[in-house]
Amino acid sequence: MHRVTLDTNVIVSGLNYAGPPFRVLEAARLGIYRLQVSQPILDETVRILQEKFAWPEDRALRAGALISGFGQLVVPHVQLNVVARDPEDNRILECSQASNSDYLVTGDKDLLQLGTYSAAAIIKPVKYLAILTQGTDCAT
Repeated sequence: MHRVTLDTNVIVSGLNYAGPPFRVLEAARLGIYRLQVSQPILDETVRILQEKFAWPEDRALRAGALISGFGQLVVPHVQLNVVARDPEDNRILECSQASNSDYLVTGDKDLLQLGTYSAAAIIKPVKYLAILTQGTDCAT
């Protein structure tokens, strides 16, 4: 079973819209893969839901709790500085590295540009859905 780190943009999109991010998040909820999350990812998710999508605090906190309930909480022990332009991206890489994720799923151009980091292939939600659908473990 894959270990997968989802970027905050995938989680937030999945909570707000139908489409590939929603289907990726739903696959995690159904236990099709092992979602890897860290407290910084959960905190950023809650913050963005409130600030950019005007979710009430209690609803955003419930969403964070829901995700942590079906995700595996990872505690990164290394602080990275790989993406200088957006330091929050480094928190995603830290989680991915600490959990030995197979995939890091994102829509973020800075992360996608890396292609891979540590053991994880960095891919878009549509690509990960294709991997799940095909039952392959191809990282390209």
